[in-house]
Amino acid sequence: MIEKTYNVGIYCRLSNDDERDGESVSIENQKLLLQSYVRQRGWNEIAVYCDDGYSGTNFDRPGVKRLIEDAKAKKINLILVKDLSRFGRNYIEFGQYTDYLFPSLGCRFIALNNGIDTMSDNGSTDVMCFLNLFNEFYSRDTSKKVKAVKRACAESGKFMGTYPAYGYKRDPEDKHHLIIDEETAPTVRRIFAMRASGMGFRAIAVTLNEEGVLPPGALYYQRKGRSDPRNVNHKWAETTVKALIRSEVYIGNMVQGKTGTLSYKSRKLINKPEEEWIRVEGTHEPIISREVWDTVVSIDKKKVRKTPPTDGIRSIFTGLVYCADCGFKMRNHIERFTYKDGTPGRYSSFICGNYARSGKSACTIHSIYENVLEELVLTDIREKARFVECDGERLAEQISRMKEKESRSRVISYEQELKAAAARMTELERLMQNLYEDKCTGTIPQTVFQTLMRKYETERAEKAAAIPELEQKVRAQLENRQDANRWMEVIRRYTEITALDESILFELVDRIEVGEARKVNGQRICDVKVVYRYVGSVDDALAQERQEAYEKAI
Repeated sequence: MIEKTYNVGIYCRLSNDDERDGESVSIENQKLLLQSYVRQRGWNEIAVYCDDGYSGTNFDRPGVKRLIEDAKAKKINLILVKDLSRFGRNYIEFGQYTDYLFPSLGCRFIALNNGIDTMSDNGSTDVMCFLNLFNEFYSRDTSKKVKAVKRACAESGKFMGTYPAYGYKRDPEDKHHLIIDEETAPTVRRIFAMRASGMGFRAIAVTLNEEGVLPPGALYYQRKGRSDPRNVNHKWAETTVKALIRSEVYIGNMVQGKTGTLSYKSRKLINKPEEEWIRVEGTHEPIISREVWDTVVSIDKKKVRKTPPTDGIRSIFTGLVYCADCGFKMRNHIERFTYKDGTPGRYSSFICGNYARSGKSACTIHSIYENVLEELVLTDIREKARFVECDGERLAEQISRMKEKESRSRVISYEQELKAAAARMTELERLMQNLYEDKCTGTIPQTVFQTLMRKYETERAEKAAAIPELEQKVRAQLENRQDANRWMEVIRRYTEITALDESILFELVDRIEVGEARKVNGQRICDVKVVYRYVGSVDDALAQERQEAYEKAI
């Protein structure tokens, strides 16, 4: 009988997990062992296929792909591996190769250390499915352990990323700690300053590009002394600026775990919901102040869109002025005219957006000229700044009392909602458990079980989403004095202010409420309330103080 000639393809694989476990499975050791086995039997070694640093949980590996292509092309008719786990740890895909593809190609498969040989009749292949299953369990367990370690490190505030954020670098003494990169940090501060002044993301990107500032990716490769392999234009983009400005890393917080994989078998990244992110505050030195951060966050929340008028003059108040009666944003209205000498002129005013859209049936005009509004707001800021200088402690106490009084009922309400939601969650879990038991014992039909389970699961998901929001609302109501102190630190800088600009307004003002004008003794009077960031209406706090003093006096 003529012995069959075997053309052997040797396959070797090593993953990062194997290196962590300290296994003696290096690519070189695998190759030497298998080549020796081939020589002892007088077979032909055609090629060695290697996947170094690849997980065995899926077969999307370059070495495996070349191996299969050569087997289909009849270049090899025997595949030799050190053990089953080297070829793969996914028992479903593994079986498709060993049970269907390789036999159809007339290709023999040998796993040396496991004693597996698909051409043998000693029953060795009977246990192959169990060995494959155990290998997959090993991968699943390893994946869980690695994720648990990474999560524990992230929860302790350690930096677990690959590349530090632009403006930071790794601490030479601790790779899990970030320190400020003095070369790029000034650019970060400037980007935040431009945004705080009201500039849009695209305008910031254009400014940086015009000045020749390298974006993060291009700078990384320049520092490495390598050419950038990516097919990009090496320019700042709107999305790059937006991501930078919205990153809490610049106020000293570490936010990680924003993405994850579908499972240990898939490397495809998915975005995680914000409630699953790992946020640790104060892990490193901030580049920007909390006040600047709060300013840019406020701008994002307002979503101010300032389309310049035809004459190119924009109002600094657009997006900040509201009707005191209906709550609508007020619309900037431009009136153009011509002086007697022929030169053009303009009046800029604000009118209620509700009135402008729907007429008198919706609201009244609430008109106020911009120059008048600017003078009133400027005066109010100066007065409050001087009040803080003279008696800031008393004002802070009064603001805190006012906010506490306003929030006390809210806190009670939120806490009641929170308690009710938590109780309902517990009840829903009990109901779902009872429902499952009833279904198993046949007490209720399958259709009823599915309907009720969907209903309970939907409600449970809604409650689970509501609880973190309620907890945040309760915490927010307990920060009154801290907010008052923060506001005083900011406004102290404006005791001698002589003019307003967008950056000052965004830093100080949350909204401006304009009431309907009325005539008093022949004069047109318009109530304007400035609602400051952090503290709300300071006038309301002062009015409350006067009321309390009056009540004590009588």
